[in-house]
Amino acid sequence: MDSKTIREKFLSFFESKGHKIVSSSSLIPAETDPTVLFTTAGMQQFKRYYTGEKSPYGNSVASCQKCFRTSDIEEVGDESHLTFFEMLGNFSFGSYFKKEAIQYAHEFITKILGLKIDYITVFEGDIFEELPADEESEKIWKEIDASLEVKKAGKKDNFWGPTGNEGPCGPTTEIYINGMEIWNLVFNEYYKNSDATLKKLETPGIDTGMGLERLAMIVQNKKNVFETDLFPQIESRIISDHIRASVFLISDGVVPSNIERGYVLRRLIRRAMRHGKITGVAEKIIEIYKDVYPELKADKEKILEELKREEEKFNKTLGRGLKKFERGTDPFILFTTYGFPIELTQELAKEKGKTLDLNKFKEQMIEHQDLSRTASEGMFKGGLADHSDKVIKYHTASHLLLESLRRILGKHVEQRGSNITAERLRFDFSHPQKMIPEEIKKVEDMVNKKIKENLEVNFKEMSLDEAKKIGATGVFKKKYANRVRVYTIQSAQGGPPFSREICGGPHAKNTSELSHFKIIKEESSSSGVRRIRAVML
Repeated sequence: MDSKTIREKFLSFFESKGHKIVSSSSLIPAETDPTVLFTTAGMQQFKRYYTGEKSPYGNSVASCQKCFRTSDIEEVGDESHLTFFEMLGNFSFGSYFKKEAIQYAHEFITKILGLKIDYITVFEGDIFEELPADEESEKIWKEIDASLEVKKAGKKDNFWGPTGNEGPCGPTTEIYINGMEIWNLVFNEYYKNSDATLKKLETPGIDTGMGLERLAMIVQNKKNVFETDLFPQIESRIISDHIRASVFLISDGVVPSNIERGYVLRRLIRRAMRHGKITGVAEKIIEIYKDVYPELKADKEKILEELKREEEKFNKTLGRGLKKFERGTDPFILFTTYGFPIELTQELAKEKGKTLDLNKFKEQMIEHQDLSRTASEGMFKGGLADHSDKVIKYHTASHLLLESLRRILGKHVEQRGSNITAERLRFDFSHPQKMIPEEIKKVEDMVNKKIKENLEVNFKEMSLDEAKKIGATGVFKKKYANRVRVYTIQSAQGGPPFSREICGGPHAKNTSELSHFKIIKEESSSSGVRRIRAVML
């Protein structure tokens, strides 16, 4: 049975049980859930429905969710651990509880797939946190099949959740086949608050998760997940896993960088590159998934371009980093200044018979992150975090972005706000509807065209009336002084300037100082206002 059939059988089974089938959400969680960096479980997109908010899908749903976890990254390469995986799950927001959830799971595994369950685990309770043993689940399992072996386990193994710092959680029962956990049924009886206290939920819910890759391994009688039809058949398991994850992350809008999601993606790509070539693998992965996730086929050019760009960057980094390593440069400097992965420094040190002080590196990284966070929190007027070179370049890019938006979408576009740090640009503008992909690409292309044209940027002080007469744009709802600065980005051929904008500065002197501009997200900010998030690569 191929993986596509397994996926379809699962969803069809729960549809026949009155569940609404919901499409996978993005690997980038909704902004309503800032507690996590990635989507790590099927229940994440349904989190708020466990605490009383009405579900638009009804109270019984099922999905096949794209998930990404970094906790298992060091385990990748064994029989079953992955960074990216698909999670099959059924969920109840008060419509049913333990009995039905256990009955559904048993029926699907034994009747639909024809598999034999090894044993079951249930929660044995926790006297320190005053959590009772889950005797009800044990009783239900025995009523279904008296011959089943039921084992008891503690909080570490059989109490799940939440994703992030707070959310629904509860005891679990797990199904094991061939000695491997295959399906986890979570009984959301509690809500964990941000202060780590637990409160009983008025309406308990069901949250189950079963990894498609592990299930396919058992159904297809393979020795490990990498032998299933969900992976390209290549020698390196790390390349298979990391590039598969990278393909999906890039498709969902993540771009390689040195912060947050972008850093995780960069680490995956560079870790894979140490084991061999990656572009051909990415194409094979897109081919495997193109029918189930058609967005991969649509984003193929973007995905391959990002991987190629990162490959080129890493090759340069590798050359510089190796020279610095030979000179005995500190691992922290190698990482922060030259982008040289700590894992590679470790490997090189091992080859030279040297040991690396990882604790010192971690301490330096924590201090570095604290300083970065402080800088990001200390915003200056005008939406700038500081007046560093990177912030100034992003600020200049915001002028190119505004004018490009006005030329592509129309003169109704006005700036509604901005927030600029050394890592990224956030820009709000007036526009009544979501931008289509073609418009986003045109805007992005126009900004990059102007960067490559090496346009001069200069300013002139004048009265506000003069600024308006020459067509300078500005936030005219804002109260300006009688005299203002107008920053002009000239044209390449000496014609009318590309952009004239009232602004306090500071700016780059020439657009050639800016690097490649990439829009990573376009979304709603408020009614009639859109928001663009962008980075320079």
